[in-house]
Amino acid sequence: MRRSVIAAVAFLVVSLAGTGEVVRLSLDGTVNPATSAYVVRGLAEADRIGASLVVLVLDTPGGLDTAMKEMVEAILASKVPVVVWVGPAGARAASAGTFILVSADVAAMARGTSTGAAHPVAITGETAKEDDPVIQKAVNDAVSRIRSVAELRGRNADWVERAVRESATVTATEALDLGVIELLADSFASLLAALDGYTLRDGRTLRTAGVPVREIGMTFKDRLFSYLADPNLVYILLMLGLYGLIYEFFTPGIGIGLVGGGISLLLALLGLQVLPISFVGVALILFGVLLMVLDALTPTDGILTIGGVVSLVIGSFSLFELEGTPLRLSWITVATTVGTLTLLFLFIASKGLLAQRRKPRPLTTMVGLSGVAKDDLQPEGWVFVKGEYWRARAEGEPVHAGDRVRVVGQNRSRLTVRRED
Repeated sequence: MRRSVIAAVAFLVVSLAGTGEVVRLSLDGTVNPATSAYVVRGLAEADRIGASLVVLVLDTPGGLDTAMKEMVEAILASKVPVVVWVGPAGARAASAGTFILVSADVAAMARGTSTGAAHPVAITGETAKEDDPVIQKAVNDAVSRIRSVAELRGRNADWVERAVRESATVTATEALDLGVIELLADSFASLLAALDGYTLRDGRTLRTAGVPVREIGMTFKDRLFSYLADPNLVYILLMLGLYGLIYEFFTPGIGIGLVGGGISLLLALLGLQVLPISFVGVALILFGVLLMVLDALTPTDGILTIGGVVSLVIGSFSLFELEGTPLRLSWITVATTVGTLTLLFLFIASKGLLAQRRKPRPLTTMVGLSGVAKDDLQPEGWVFVKGEYWRARAEGEPVHAGDRVRVVGQNRSRLTVRRED
């Protein structure tokens, strides 16, 4: 009798998928390294606390292949059963989202949702040409991966292949009829009710009735990096950062150019860690900026500026390697950013160098006038005298930013100043 009881208890331990909490994760947006790290961390936390089930609420247009691969591998390797639910109504699991849905132990969708359209797309955002050998290679690789996952989970491998090759899409009801998913559930509560008593392919039985739900949300860092996974935002921040520093260069002193440009550039660098980039594109952008700076310092009738704009445009479209994803850098963003900031740069450069391009003034013009030091003169720096910025050398006592100074000498566009008592 005693042995029978022990055997029964052992059977229950093996057959049940656990009696701990249900962990809820939510992916609403693109599939990128930030959302991938969030899901992988959530699965690890569920295993650590002994959760009985993980439910990933999914609504995504797709995203980066590497991030999707990390998610799929984590779901397949999870010791805790994973349910992927596309919901609520209006949600979708497109492109990379189809792979994630198919990889789940249990796939579920709400009515009014869809999945599919997993064909690789070009950098322009349009479906790639079928005769492109590079795209064909990517398509064949994607087909083999999604078929193997579908077969592992006992789902319709033929349809998921169509989703890749033909960009086929289905509604929730159609997905159920085709054997792509197992359950229809219009709400999270109805999903848990449908899962109670559900037997997995490995023989474990889910128990969700009355089980507490723990929601693991994205951290501030996750959300920040997820927002920065937009190539258009990262590109704008990068350009603002570069031009902010240029502004500060031509208008010396710690001001809006240094602060705003520095913050924008740091945020752009964070985004560049998330997105796949081409160093050739980065080099072309920097080269374009350099040409425009050189044109301002040594006027060439705009030849260098034209070359700089061309280099900026080519570098902009070469900056991100987004083939095979729904992400793209809009040409409108590039045209607007390059055009607007180029005009702003030319205006700033012309104003900043106006004093140096004027004819030399007689020495008596500036000598004796008072002004303000804009930075520390060690021994040289910038001063503001008679409404203009001048390069100046300190004579006598040290001069610090903000000190009142008097001009005691002038050599063309360079002044010699002393600190006023």
